[in-house]
Amino acid sequence: MKILKKAASILLLLLGAIHPLTAQVSFGNASLFNNNWLFELDKDSADAKSVTFNDKDWRKLDLPHDWSIEHQLSPSLASCTGYLPGGIGWYRKHFTVKDNAARHYIYFEGVYNRSEVYLNGKLLGKRPNGFVSFMYDMTPYLNKGENVLAVRVDHSRYADSRWYTGSGIYRDVWIVSAPQTHFAQWGVAWNAISINDKRAVLNVEAEVEKHDQANGKLEIVSQLTDANGKVVATSKASVADLKKGNSKSNLKLNVKNPKIWDLKAPYLYRLTTKLLENGKVIDQSESTVGLRTLKFDANKGFALNGKWMKVKGVCLHHDAGVLGAVVPKEVWKRRLTNLKEIGVNAIRMSHNPQAPVVYDLCDELGLLVMDEASDEWEFPKRKWVKGWNVGTPSFDGSYDFFEEWIERDVTDMVRRDRNHTSVFLWSIGNEVDYPNDPYSHPVLNGSTISQPMFGGYDPKAPDAMRIGKIAKRLAACVKAVDKSRAVTGALAGVVMSNETEYPQAVDVVGYNYTEDRYDQDHATYPKRVIYGSENRSDIDAWYAVKKKDFIFGQFIWTGTDYLGESGSWPSRGLYTGLLDFGSFIKPRGHFRASLWSEKPVTYIGTYNKPQGKYLSADAWDIWNYNEGDMIRVVCYTNAPQARLLLNGKVVGEMKAYDEKSGIIYWDIPYSAGELKAEGCDASGKVLSKYSIKSSGLPYALRVTADKSKLSTNLATAHLTVEVVDENGVVVKLGDNDITCTVEGPARLLGLEGSNNSDMSDYTDNHHRAFHGRLLSYIQTTGNKGTIKVKFSSPLLKSAEIELLAE
Repeated sequence: MKILKKAASILLLLLGAIHPLTAQVSFGNASLFNNNWLFELDKDSADAKSVTFNDKDWRKLDLPHDWSIEHQLSPSLASCTGYLPGGIGWYRKHFTVKDNAARHYIYFEGVYNRSEVYLNGKLLGKRPNGFVSFMYDMTPYLNKGENVLAVRVDHSRYADSRWYTGSGIYRDVWIVSAPQTHFAQWGVAWNAISINDKRAVLNVEAEVEKHDQANGKLEIVSQLTDANGKVVATSKASVADLKKGNSKSNLKLNVKNPKIWDLKAPYLYRLTTKLLENGKVIDQSESTVGLRTLKFDANKGFALNGKWMKVKGVCLHHDAGVLGAVVPKEVWKRRLTNLKEIGVNAIRMSHNPQAPVVYDLCDELGLLVMDEASDEWEFPKRKWVKGWNVGTPSFDGSYDFFEEWIERDVTDMVRRDRNHTSVFLWSIGNEVDYPNDPYSHPVLNGSTISQPMFGGYDPKAPDAMRIGKIAKRLAACVKAVDKSRAVTGALAGVVMSNETEYPQAVDVVGYNYTEDRYDQDHATYPKRVIYGSENRSDIDAWYAVKKKDFIFGQFIWTGTDYLGESGSWPSRGLYTGLLDFGSFIKPRGHFRASLWSEKPVTYIGTYNKPQGKYLSADAWDIWNYNEGDMIRVVCYTNAPQARLLLNGKVVGEMKAYDEKSGIIYWDIPYSAGELKAEGCDASGKVLSKYSIKSSGLPYALRVTADKSKLSTNLATAHLTVEVVDENGVVVKLGDNDITCTVEGPARLLGLEGSNNSDMSDYTDNHHRAFHGRLLSYIQTTGNKGTIKVKFSSPLLKSAEIELLAE
């Protein structure tokens, strides 16, 4: 069976709101436009935009769709994008508009990349950026009968990114119907003028778009309701300008005894804004709303709602391993929930705007977000093709459309995402100042940073002074839309950027991997707000934050494993995640929890005793060795002390937490059984514990699901398959090949073993387990009924589970 792939001190007071419950455009009546598309790859024909083009033999599919992930990994392809291909693809959809609305729009959440959209042979527009959302007005070219929408996607320059991007219409598409007068795209925005315990005052800005002279009286009404549906504030304003074109109105909402959004209790209100013509509602925008304050200070760091705190962030790319760039909401929710479980409180969108649903979930779960515009400016960066920092790089990228599009791309990012409570920083770029990649400056002669510099000053390279001027332009784009949040940039070569206007152009300065500059630059630039915008996961990088009040946080590279930026073959990705490709917590994730979590944490991992005092933060929880082998057991805990027991007997004496390494360890001879670590307080009371067991040979498969009942509407379940012995103990050395079959109203989206070096076929229905485990993604297909999912493997007892689509 084959899988069918479908798939700076600044006081900032603000209100955030997520987008309407349908499309994120803030106007009109939006409906998903994902079904019944036709697709053709690598047969690029200019005639494919024509209404009369013969597409009867094209592949039928539903969106979202990533064609790159449907192909085989190949060492002949580029490591930067995970050894997967690009190409040129065409999508076509035949449709009829059945409503009588005056205007119709098509809204794409993301198309990678260099897209051209045609309606009935007429070009609606082009958008080269593959990460931004965009919309076109179809009204001038729309027929009363059948219409043909055609989309050309050009990812022929497939090694155009330093990581996996995917290819195609990989996010949702919406059709939006609206009257002649309606709210503008992303035209309804909110911010708080003031917030205290007794009252919050909110400003609502509503931009109205009038395609003709408006008739009669136009009014805007905004209403805020609490989580129970009770109205807590209402405001009304008249639209004085009735002429054709756009006009803005502002409304004030007074909220008594406001409930505050914070990371532990992310309370959300609901805001409904209506546009009335002669008393009749003609358009409406709905959103959820959170209230909180942000403050940055060069000496104290960052405060949320007046409380100084440390930002414990991670960087995230947008793929999900075997699923590629098409990531269902349930997969994102599980990933973000697991990250929050280990103490993460902030997400960096690396290095571009991501799918709207991710911001929704961060609003709902209570996670801060650094939104980021781009990874490349006016010149290309190195794209490694034979392994990360190996061989001769290529230089494809987004630089060729930078000058024409970057200001609009940055503006659109801010307009789209400004109503999200979770967003607390706008980043105008990542590592655009990398020394000699591409910019250079005389200061590089004799200077060092904790990253490769590709040599000293290169007078033939672009002048680094250019980046300061660009940064000022882009920061101005952000401020023109939203003055309530800080602007930042992630600097890779601060030693060089300090010679430019870049650090002064932003409110908050991010340092990538240059913790050794914190003290020096804080002394040299005492008014500069500094934080770690990208950091290693070692304990020293964390202590550089924890022990310095003026450093407000860090963003670990990375939150999850991701495709691309791969090492030499075989390697699917860089494999730096706290979670693996399937969003399971890796050992380094448990180590991070011991540093970040506010809950009691204990974990143990093992490896053969090394020469010297090597302490690994990547030790797997395996307890299967040869009898008598000397084994190093490492314990990651936030308890003051811990002890080790084997089969109920103490084999590792109580040891105090090692502040320097963050790791307690014991060297003991291996003996089969149950090994358990207990994290204890100063009196010996057990606060948390973790145990692992020796296993026998693989005997059977065991399957569990994160849910047993699913919506019929493309709901996704995570099924975890484990290789177990006769006693039901997980065989963590098991790598058995497991086959999945599905019966009923569901399909297999993919099997994820989370093994970075497994370069086998990911498009079929069988795959090898890794550390005794395999993840299966099952998605409903629209009908009600019982779903039977069976897992089998040669010589092992099979496992079956039933789910219900209802």
